Amino acid sequence: MPVVVVVGSQWGDEGKGKITDYLALEADVVVRYQGGPNAGHTVVVNEEEFQLHLLPSGILYPEKLSIIGNGVVVDPLILVDELEAMHKRGRDTRGLRISDRAHLIMPYHKILDALQEESMGESKIGTTLKGVGPAYMDKAARVGIRVGDLLEPALFKERLQANLSDKNRVLKYIYGKDTLALEPILDSYLEAGEYLAPYITDTAVLINHAIDEDKKLLFEGAQGTLLDLDHGTYPYVTSSHPVAGGACIGAGVGPTKIDEIIGVVKAYTSRVGDGPFPTELLDETGDWIREKGHEYGVTTGRPRRIGWLDLVMLNYAAVLNGFTGIAFTRLDILSGLDVVKVAYAYERDGQIVREFPASFKELAKCKPIYKEFPGWPEIDPNVRTFDQLHPNVQDYVKFVSESIGVEPSIISLGRGREDSLTLRNVFGM
Repeated sequence: MPVVVVVGSQWGDEGKGKITDYLALEADVVVRYQGGPNAGHTVVVNEEEFQLHLLPSGILYPEKLSIIGNGVVVDPLILVDELEAMHKRGRDTRGLRISDRAHLIMPYHKILDALQEESMGESKIGTTLKGVGPAYMDKAARVGIRVGDLLEPALFKERLQANLSDKNRVLKYIYGKDTLALEPILDSYLEAGEYLAPYITDTAVLINHAIDEDKKLLFEGAQGTLLDLDHGTYPYVTSSHPVAGGACIGAGVGPTKIDEIIGVVKAYTSRVGDGPFPTELLDETGDWIREKGHEYGVTTGRPRRIGWLDLVMLNYAAVLNGFTGIAFTRLDILSGLDVVKVAYAYERDGQIVREFPASFKELAKCKPIYKEFPGWPEIDPNVRTFDQLHPNVQDYVKFVSESIGVEPSIISLGRGREDSLTLRNVFGM
């Protein structure tokens, strides 16, 4: 049975949650492989909206395994709150499993996140201030505390004491801030650990056993390709690897076990945070798309920056991830526009540019070169074949698909789980 990875092809917020939720209908196991509570997925089921942060989209299917992999950084207090919120809405979370190797976000991570952003002034990254970056920093520095440590109170206390000694010096002598006391953190985290204990296990073993048993697995990342630590618009990136290759490290599977990589393509582009954005719309059209699409961050509530679809970026993402198919989202949001534009190249210093630059300074110099398409009326969410879509929508989808050399597998027609058009079943059923 196929193992499928769902990847955001842009700066995140492409609608991965909806696509993952839709594909989870066929899957046996859904795995989140990176990121933290800095990301948010909005899923609509029977007109009921769920905003997920740490929980994988598969949590809405209690009969399936829903796994938080080792590549995720977990704020246990946020996770407990998210689980409690699901329980209050009558949702069964017995299928959840949390990797004992995943690292914890600690209170000092969130404080340092805010202080570091503040100290950078105009050069700030624009983080969500959830402590994700500093948690990954400690992970790389080999001083992080892991989820499994919550199950060993004496070890957890020892590691927390060592880290607080270091972090308190930073808070006091570098930033002139109050230091943190051990006991309140110890008590609240060990309490959360007791709550989460039934879910904590070696998830890599579960995942690989499921693959060996021919189960259908779905891997989801947070953020998008252009926020990848290595391959994104550095330094305006996240601290982990949303690209398809990140699924191998963040879940503990070999690359030969992955069969399909589905790139989620929003019909326009958006981003939260700072950094260059060649197709950004700073006009009434951008405002109109933002309001119609409710383009505000699930985690922060910040308004997202809006721009036309960028094929230079999309080609880069398709090659980097090795897309075997794409899932179009939010075509319905563009309904009603007279003209829809797509950037197929850049102009920089009088030269045509078709490769996405590594330097954000070079990217900032790039001016988009557009192809224009006539708009389309409102999309009927009950459409069930590609030929039933408005001809202008068909032309738009075909142009994008042919430009990047990847066929569409799914076309989202609206917000709901059922508002989706399957052109190719990626699980081969």
